[in-house]
Amino acid sequence: MHFHHTLLALALVSGPVLAQGHHHAGRDASLGTSAAVDPQGRLWIARTEPAAQGAYVVLQSTADLGKTWSVLQRVQQAPETIEAAGESAPKIAFGPTGQVYVSYTHPLGKPYTGEIRFARSVDGGKSFSAPATVHADRAPITHRFDSLIVDRAGRVFVAWIDKRDAEAARARQQPYAGAAVYYAVSDDAGASFKGDYKLAEHSCECCRIALALDKSGAPVAMYRAVFGKNVRDHAIAALSADGKPTQPVRASFDDWHIDACPHHGPGLAFAPDGSRHQVWFDVAKDQGGVFYASATPAGKLGKPVRLGSDQAEHADVAVDGAHIAVVWKQFDGEATAILLRNSLDGGKTWQEKTLAHTAGNSDHPHLLRTPSGIVLVWRTQDEGVRVLPAT
Repeated sequence: MHFHHTLLALALVSGPVLAQGHHHAGRDASLGTSAAVDPQGRLWIARTEPAAQGAYVVLQSTADLGKTWSVLQRVQQAPETIEAAGESAPKIAFGPTGQVYVSYTHPLGKPYTGEIRFARSVDGGKSFSAPATVHADRAPITHRFDSLIVDRAGRVFVAWIDKRDAEAARARQQPYAGAAVYYAVSDDAGASFKGDYKLAEHSCECCRIALALDKSGAPVAMYRAVFGKNVRDHAIAALSADGKPTQPVRASFDDWHIDACPHHGPGLAFAPDGSRHQVWFDVAKDQGGVFYASATPAGKLGKPVRLGSDQAEHADVAVDGAHIAVVWKQFDGEATAILLRNSLDGGKTWQEKTLAHTAGNSDHPHLLRTPSGIVLVWRTQDEGVRVLPAT
């Protein structure tokens, strides 16, 4: 097994894990940034701003793909502790009529515990409500790694990793593999939430949840699941506003046996024809890396394609019509590059190129569909936030 994957196997399930091994220096917990495009086509980023008593979530927007940016806008009135690593950066999403939604994970005093916090603006981001905790369960346990999406009806969905079932099993002195995925729904523009709804039992503890809207406009989650005895592949399930999600089905089949959490969540996108496009990190037959595959509208998964070298990690995927773009990070011993695998004909042919590189620390790459096409958003310590066409 390669060196940086060996480190994963040495880690404890409950603790932080090096997903980057010997190039761990390429990651910086303070650089965690997410991005989204509003109904007017403006691109927004959400990140943190350090403060004496924690941090603020701050937002910026650009109408010209990063040439100029708005003034920083703080979401909270007072700072608080906020997780800002790449797997758990603050999230941003938009309603249909000027609403701006923000979610983030607020760590509590005990290790690996947290709350999922939410704030909203109804005036286009000029002012925000006081942050509120999304979930009804307030036990000081793991509620972490939030994901945020708005469906076509304007309903707000927040999903997270939750260990209430694991804690209950432990109290009964019964085994419980991993954590669980829960979610809550707001049908009043973020004023209140209904839940807590369980999406799935037995998820990995520290991998982000990918959310995307399918052809019908329903939110679908892809997450790292625990199958059998510590097989940590992926599953997908559709969320529903009534708390009755679909039964999860397996989405990757690498049969990766590991008693640890890789801190390495998947990416997910749907094409207009209903086909599913996914990227993920796994170790298959002692050869690990990043993989891409597509599934037919009926769910039949094609043969996975391994991306890049042994050092490939933290991929993302986006689809815009017949344009399919996949990016990932890759370290060559001196610098970290973002590589692009691109198809302009719905996946019939592909080209690869390097989009960007940096010598310092960096966040995960993000792909977004904009009115100008798919773009890469990548924040680095040395160069700041870059917005580059994924072509």
